Amino acid sequence: MSHEPATRTAAPADVRTPSGAAAPAGEPAPPAAAASRGVWFARLVMVAVVLAALNLRPAITSLGALLEEVRAGLNMSGAVAGVLTSVPAVTFAVFGIAAPRLARRHGPAAVVCAGMVAIAAGLLIRPYAGGTPGFVAATALALIGIAVSNVLMPVIVKRYFPDRVGTMTGLYSMSLAIGTSVAAAATVPLTGALGGHWRTGLALWGVLAVVAVVPWILVVRTLPRRTGEAPAAAAPAPAAPGRPAGSIVRSPTAWALAGFFGLQATGAYITMGWLPQIFRDAGVPASTAGVLLAVTMVMGVPLAFVIPRLAARFRTQGPIAAVLGLSGLAGYTGLLVAPAEGAWAWALLLGLSNCAFPLALTMIGMRSRSAAGTVRLSAFAQSTGYLISIPGPLLIGVLYEHTGSWGLPVALMAGLLVPQIVLGTLAGRDRTIEDETGMRD
Repeated sequence: MSHEPATRTAAPADVRTPSGAAAPAGEPAPPAAAASRGVWFARLVMVAVVLAALNLRPAITSLGALLEEVRAGLNMSGAVAGVLTSVPAVTFAVFGIAAPRLARRHGPAAVVCAGMVAIAAGLLIRPYAGGTPGFVAATALALIGIAVSNVLMPVIVKRYFPDRVGTMTGLYSMSLAIGTSVAAAATVPLTGALGGHWRTGLALWGVLAVVAVVPWILVVRTLPRRTGEAPAAAAPAPAAPGRPAGSIVRSPTAWALAGFFGLQATGAYITMGWLPQIFRDAGVPASTAGVLLAVTMVMGVPLAFVIPRLAARFRTQGPIAAVLGLSGLAGYTGLLVAPAEGAWAWALLLGLSNCAFPLALTMIGMRSRSAAGTVRLSAFAQSTGYLISIPGPLLIGVLYEHTGSWGLPVALMAGLLVPQIVLGTLAGRDRTIEDETGMRD
């Protein structure tokens, strides 16, 4: 059991049976056999969360590693490739908004399970869909699954591990970083080992997604029929008489967190989509460029576990956001001055900067007191944030195509880190959306 300092997380309001249903208040604790089944169910959820996290980025980083080959194979222009790298932000913004409603109707676990199915189908179909429209459509299918899972993962963590939000967010973020970095590093060599065709290299990651579907099916089958967990996990609590439920748009913290999330997402998806190409254009071999992207992503493996736990120990997280942003500024400056000569150092610094993502996830849990508040803040911050991030990758592709160099695009990436630091400091203040809006816990 992790003994973390108290944070603004909701304590369990009831005792959960192994099926996930709430035991009536005041009843005695379940017998040892039932408790053992409850432990088994918690471990099953933990495995399901880890496998889901492993599949939330390979759809993007595997494509980044083979973007040049995909562009040649599908006759894509730089502008179209920029659109393709913007698809994640579009789907995350549009379908992230739908996640809370879907969770209220079907339960968070069932929605995440469906998300894993969509990821697997999209990744298996897209290399063979034929032509750019089919490729983009299949990519969008996978990204829709990622979008709803992104929003609901903090809800799953808060729901089933309310006393270990920092630890579980760290485990989830670390697994996400592992999936991201392994896909970036292994896609090119695996493609070569499997015959050298980019279609095979991309389809390979659909197999990992199929594996992730299995534990989520078990989780859903273990829960009561019609997902008795859904109202407590996803639906906002009814307002007390004479006290209307607060609107999250009235919360300055929610807006600051959405802006912080959006700017870090902009940097992350530009990095995942274009960093290998930046290194390749600087003279770095394709396989090495993929490894450099993996280095950037693998930095999140240990740090994604450390940063949420560290953030949970402090009342404010602004200084952490500032350190991460300044690391990114140093990395982008290096890319401008000596992209090939200092490639490994720049990859490390950008990897540290990308750890703003687990920090943002942790703050979602800390800036809300209840499960209902968490799902509303998660949906608002992530959907609005991804909406903010949509123009970034597209603009980078257009600037690169029209200028023929990476000078202006990289300068833009660096400039975006300044408001990211400011918004991260504001979002990290010790307050909750319930306090700011009058939202009922």
